[in-house]
Amino acid sequence: MSLIALAMITIPISQSASADIAAQEQIRLNTCIQMVEDNPTEAYEDSLAWLGNGNRPRARYCNAISLIALERYEEGAARLEALANAPDAIALEDRALYMAQAGNAWLTASYPDAAITAFSDALKIDPRNGDYFKDRATAFLATERWMEAVDDLTTSLDLQPSDPEALSLRSRAYLAMEDLTNAEIDMKAALAQDPRNIDILLLRGDVREAIRVSRELQ
Repeated sequence: MSLIALAMITIPISQSASADIAAQEQIRLNTCIQMVEDNPTEAYEDSLAWLGNGNRPRARYCNAISLIALERYEEGAARLEALANAPDAIALEDRALYMAQAGNAWLTASYPDAAITAFSDALKIDPRNGDYFKDRATAFLATERWMEAVDDLTTSLDLQPSDPEALSLRSRAYLAMEDLTNAEIDMKAALAQDPRNIDILLLRGDVREAIRVSRELQ
């Protein structure tokens, strides 16, 4: 262990010095986030150097999102979950965010059940976050658990009314359940909010076709 590391253990850090360290780390994390978008390989390499210099939460977060940007989704998701559950002094809202991001990584990696677990853990921390309900609903849709998706999307819309994405997802769930009346209602509401959205326009076509086929069979 270096003399500096030993000094950090034996000498109390003043509040101002601690705040300076936190500010410097936040600047480095902001740089990492930008690097992840522009050059994920460089971001990952920098995260390894940062981890070797203290293994602090922001360094671990930089490492996890770099892995995800490199399409190493499972590794990144696992590290985000570990960070969310770590004993470090991490704000609750950040823990919820890490879990939700892990859920999205699991979903991208085609592990919807793992995603559902991660989103559920995020909601235990932040139970009034409409986006987390919407994210879990997406995972429910991937596992064909239509009614659970509808329930989550309804809660999401209670928290974030008129969200076109939540409306279109719920329409998809209703469509899968052959509830064409509610599928059409949600589709029209989503289209009213975002009339140029390609996904919603495709949804409109699917709902109209399902209604046409249903009428022919009557």
